[in-house]
Amino acid sequence: MKRLNYFIGAAALVAVAMTASPALNAQENGNRDENGKVVRGPYETNRFGDNWFIGVGGGINLFWNEGYEPAIGPSIDANFGKWFTPSVGMRVGYQGISSKVWADEASVLGPQRDAEQGKYAQKFGYMYIHGDILWNISNAFSGYKETRFWNFVPYMHAGYFRTYGLDGVNFADNEIAGGVGLLHNLRLVDRLDLIVDMRGTIVNGSVHGDNGVAILPSVTMGLAVDLGWPNFVRTSTVVGALEVANAEKFAILETAAIALEAANLALEEENASLEKANAALTKENAELKKKPAGMDYTTFFDSMSPATVYFEIGQTVLTDKEMEHLDFIAKNLIASADKNTKIYLTLLGTADGNTGTVRRNQHLSEARAKYVYDMLTDKYGISKDRLVIKSEVVKDAAKPELSRAVVVSF
Repeated sequence: MKRLNYFIGAAALVAVAMTASPALNAQENGNRDENGKVVRGPYETNRFGDNWFIGVGGGINLFWNEGYEPAIGPSIDANFGKWFTPSVGMRVGYQGISSKVWADEASVLGPQRDAEQGKYAQKFGYMYIHGDILWNISNAFSGYKETRFWNFVPYMHAGYFRTYGLDGVNFADNEIAGGVGLLHNLRLVDRLDLIVDMRGTIVNGSVHGDNGVAILPSVTMGLAVDLGWPNFVRTSTVVGALEVANAEKFAILETAAIALEAANLALEEENASLEKANAALTKENAELKKKPAGMDYTTFFDSMSPATVYFEIGQTVLTDKEMEHLDFIAKNLIASADKNTKIYLTLLGTADGNTGTVRRNQHLSEARAKYVYDMLTDKYGISKDRLVIKSEVVKDAAKPELSRAVVVSF
């Protein structure tokens, strides 16, 4: 009983000291703005690998059930968890070793009577695998502070509770358990905390062979190590950095906008100048259209000496070679003249006066002119009102073959 009284007294002192920690945290925190108000966030969302922790500890437990006298037993803790925000986290853990109670009657767990106590000590091993939801009150009310010495964290837990017989005793029981606890993180150095864990667990009394509800209070002390990136960043810090970066970008963009505006003004001035020049050219072109072509027709026609096609003696139809000559005249000389002005053509048919009769030669000269006339109108589409037919009998004793022709003159 003396050991039990010592334990209860020590636990009470620890509880009083622990519950005073929020006030201590509020006094020592440095999370205040220029007006002295506590800054509580918001915080940037952490990554998956950030803010993990792992911890181990050892201590004592009491197992209490109505009708039994509790006794002190050893306990160990091991846990692994993650903080999602500065205030909210989760962990999974293991608690166990052994526990016992003093009973008035013998049982499988306590068959022998203790002479000093006058009761039967029911001893059994246990393990409790649980999941916890953590709430860091220090960060929630006083604002997150990376270097805070004492963080006060109440939590709720639930999980699988198993008891079993020791020293070859055939006994086992499996139950679902739950409860609440107080977790105290005392910062030693970066990434290393001293952990004091006060937990109360409620479970079915059948875990030691009885009915009713059993309560298992425990206190353990150990160490916890932070894994990954251990801290949190306020979004205001991120936003502030972004605002600075955005201000710099805005200054660059503003400078670029001024340069673009100046370039645009220069382009507008150049465009106005071009429009003015274009208007002047348009006016000049209109005036030029009103003026006559101004072509020197005499020079043009002088440069185009009369074109001639030749016939065989006594013939009024051109040979293939001379047809090519006529085709060239029609497609090149006449067409070139048409591009410049509407011209009139004279077709002078000739015959050699040194051979044949006068009547025959006159007929040949007229027929040859008429033949070329028909070719130019029918084949090459030259208007008939632009053609004038003439005929002539030529006597040239030196080159009579040159007198058997049609001369096209402009």
